[in-house]
Amino acid sequence: MGETSLDTIETIFKELRQTFDTGKTKSLSWRKRQLEQLYKMCDEQKDTLAAAANADFHRPYTETCLFDCSSVRNECNHALNNLDEWASDEKVSDIFAYATMDKYIHPEPLGVTLIIGAWNYPYLVTLTPLVGAIAAGNCAIIKPSELAPRSAAIIATMVERYLDTSCIRVVLGAVEQTQALLKGDIDKIFYTGSTTVGKIIMKAAADKLIPVTLECGGKSPVYIADDANIKNCAKRLAWGKTINCGQTCLAPDYVLCSKATEGRLIPEIVKAWQEFYTSNPLNSESYCHIVNDRHFERVKKLINKDKVTHGGQTDSNANYIAPTIMTNITADDDVMQEEIFGPLLPFVTVNNEQEAIKFINSRDKPLALYLFTTNKSLANKIIQATSSGSTCVNDIIVQVAPLGLPFGGVGASGFGAYHGKYSFDTFSHRRTVVHVPNWTEFLVAKRNPPYKTKEISFVEKKTKVKRRWRFLPRRGFWFWAVVALIVALSARAIRRFKQ
Repeated sequence: MGETSLDTIETIFKELRQTFDTGKTKSLSWRKRQLEQLYKMCDEQKDTLAAAANADFHRPYTETCLFDCSSVRNECNHALNNLDEWASDEKVSDIFAYATMDKYIHPEPLGVTLIIGAWNYPYLVTLTPLVGAIAAGNCAIIKPSELAPRSAAIIATMVERYLDTSCIRVVLGAVEQTQALLKGDIDKIFYTGSTTVGKIIMKAAADKLIPVTLECGGKSPVYIADDANIKNCAKRLAWGKTINCGQTCLAPDYVLCSKATEGRLIPEIVKAWQEFYTSNPLNSESYCHIVNDRHFERVKKLINKDKVTHGGQTDSNANYIAPTIMTNITADDDVMQEEIFGPLLPFVTVNNEQEAIKFINSRDKPLALYLFTTNKSLANKIIQATSSGSTCVNDIIVQVAPLGLPFGGVGASGFGAYHGKYSFDTFSHRRTVVHVPNWTEFLVAKRNPPYKTKEISFVEKKTKVKRRWRFLPRRGFWFWAVVALIVALSARAIRRFKQ
């Protein structure tokens, strides 16, 4: 498939708006059918999807099947299991003054949504948001990254084959197509990618007051305390750094530890890499490569050969960069000036957790913070003293796996969250609905002019929110009404029994 023409993009917007206005996507049966089809697509076509990603950047078959296809299928099933509950009205209790009102929150779809994906996990970061958009009842335009052209083309082909194209469309292309999309009639933008492009997306959305979710990256630090389990730490760090050749937004970007810990850790990391990819990762089918020439040259320039203690080999013909460790790195080194997005692991020396905290807080808030320690109090101390999109203690990246947890950044690493129910909420408007009965007019009328001190005082007193007793749990009016009734009936029964 070739690039989508600008005229076609304009037509797509018109058609999707017309479809949404019919109310078709609000039907729960439609949503469930599309989620079932999306599951089917990622199940039946996983080999085809994996082959496309492998052709784009030598991505291992297992990584595409496990991290992309399997994850999207899990998201689909999780949404199908919970959609009836998510989409139902949420009743709200309140103080006595509003007890007569029928109050609830009604989740409604935003409309026509735009999902701009990234190339590094071409299906995961494009189709996972789509699960939320569908579950919430929206139309969606998917814009896969042009940097993984075969993966993008196969998404377009499969969406056309499996999903309802009157509601869900794919646009292929690069900057010109993205700019045209940002000028369209959009109700929500979901973007995954670099902070630099995220700022451009934000500026375009600001002109139309379009809500945006940004899932960006950043330099995610790892602090390794002297008491850490070195063998476990080394294997998990080696895995998290080199899956997808380090081209993961949640990948550990640099390590903070003491010299003593560094000396014990590095040999174990090297040992783990040799177990994973042999002594020559270039020939390993389990080792991914850099996506294109431009990114290869960018990552290669970050290697300071004078500070390399392991790896450093490159091959421009294959866009290959070996797993590489650099030591004695300072904040001024080139590798510390941008997100690496490659298999380079720089070590920065700190003597204790206070120095680590100071270093972390001197930089932009990261998408993830990783801590390795057997001391839970130490981990909590660092968590309390820092800020990050997420934190994982004694492992790497797995905090993104549980569907009950939100995934998202903070500060420069992005804002907004998704996965599971959070995806549904991201693509929904939580609409307040209140029904006021007519028979309450004798009470409601007390607020009307001309104002009388006695009546206004009555309104103020009845609508005043009082501090609850600290030992009482937070419950609604009807809960306590039932409790009071039970207590009264019990007391009456006790009195009768005594008589």
